[in-house]
Amino acid sequence: MAQDKGVKMIPSGRNAERVVSAEQLERQVEFLTDTLIKGRATGSYGANETAFWIARQFREAGLRQFGESWSRSFNVGSEIGHNVMGFMPGKRQGGKEMYVLVTAHYDSHGVIEGTLYPGADSNASGVVAMVNIARMFAKMKDLGRSYGKNLIFVGLDARERNSLGAEALWNDIESGRLKDPGTGETITPAKIHSVVVLDILGSTLSPIHKGKKDYLIMLSGGNYAYDLQRANENPGLGLDLGFDYYGSEGFTDMFRARVGDQKIFSQEGAFCVVFTSGITMKTNKVEDDYLSLNYDIFKRRIFLIFHWLTKVL
Repeated sequence: MAQDKGVKMIPSGRNAERVVSAEQLERQVEFLTDTLIKGRATGSYGANETAFWIARQFREAGLRQFGESWSRSFNVGSEIGHNVMGFMPGKRQGGKEMYVLVTAHYDSHGVIEGTLYPGADSNASGVVAMVNIARMFAKMKDLGRSYGKNLIFVGLDARERNSLGAEALWNDIESGRLKDPGTGETITPAKIHSVVVLDILGSTLSPIHKGKKDYLIMLSGGNYAYDLQRANENPGLGLDLGFDYYGSEGFTDMFRARVGDQKIFSQEGAFCVVFTSGITMKTNKVEDDYLSLNYDIFKRRIFLIFHWLTKVL
């Protein structure tokens, strides 16, 4: 039978999964937690190396710069912090463009009194998830797929310094300093559809239900839960999903609105979604190294967040 030339085939998001492997994720987290990177404290050599690494990942994924640099600097006391940003356009809407921010903080505690805090789960895992989601969208773009909203990927600095990186990013938006790299139009707060925060995503040490290591927590106040459940039906996923912080209303409110970079975006009135696998007994301790993560399940979490985003966009 002759193919109907009027039917346009839409490439499946499963194609994007082929650019990510558990082995690759482990190598990336291992690099970000290496002793040469020294824990990625804001203003340190390791933090600067990490910022350069994120920029290389964005460039290789075909993202676009904002202006002449991949990063934007801001003051952190006597030090300088850097937010690393990359842009992927969606379908142009004739001046009605909307933007989804996908963020992950890359700083950690560094070296304290001679002791290295690697920060593998917190938050090398979130950074690695972010850059690989960007690569997955780049693959779909290569296959001819486009989405209704624009994506802005941001590696945020200074989370451990009262989320000054998130504050600097929002100040750029609020002051009109952030321009669409394609149109030159100002990206205003009203054009921010949502902010996605990826924070602690690689461990299986704090399951939602006992014995179920393949899980993911989404904190969104109930919004987009159905979309995540639908995305979770994709073959090979089927993660155990949680939509609050281990059943505690108080901890859910604290984690969503008062802890981490999400507090900045929530306080400014932006709709914020947090993805996490939960704080563990190793979080922010010397034991939080790359060997402590489960890369097969980490990969499935990345796939699920990607498929969820394709529905939101």
